[in-house]
Amino acid sequence: MDLLGSILDSMDAPPKTENKEEKEKKRKLLKIQKEERKKKAEFRTKIEKDVNDFIQDEKRTRHKYPPMNKIQRTIVHDVAEVAGLTTFSFGEDEVDRYVMLFKKEFPPPDEELEAYRNGEVMKLFQICCSSVFICGIFLYVFNTVPSENKRDLRSIEETLNDIRKRKKAKVSSSDVDDEP
Repeated sequence: MDLLGSILDSMDAPPKTENKEEKEKKRKLLKIQKEERKKKAEFRTKIEKDVNDFIQDEKRTRHKYPPMNKIQRTIVHDVAEVAGLTTFSFGEDEVDRYVMLFKKEFPPPDEELEAYRNGEVMKLFQICCSSVFICGIFLYVFNTVPSENKRDLRSIEETLNDIRKRKKAKVSSSDVDDEP
């Protein structure tokens, strides 16, 4: 055995620098990381289910997700790519950026993509209305329904008054039931 080996063998292990506070911080950090992994896995499962439902629905050719953070958008893009869908992200980062899925059989026209990128809703409406089929999709995606197709033709004031009347009737009927 050489001299260096004998010196190293006789030395004690270096002193531990971690104290209880650092161990507690490390434990908390590991717990937070574990929770985040679990949330990401749950989110991925939810997105996989959404994508499968979207693929199965023959009436829909596109699906818009609500604004989400970068990690969530990445998960959506990954799941959609595996499923064979086309995806695009639109909006401003960290403000209102969202993902749209398109079936490969129904790719969006370049004008529509440009309008999404620029946030031009009216231009989208004009593009979409060039085809009745696409117009129906537009109305579905943006949840806009023409006034004549709405069932409730009352004004906001009339609706609020009706709600107030029902609440008063409910309260008065519960008061009558409570009395002996």
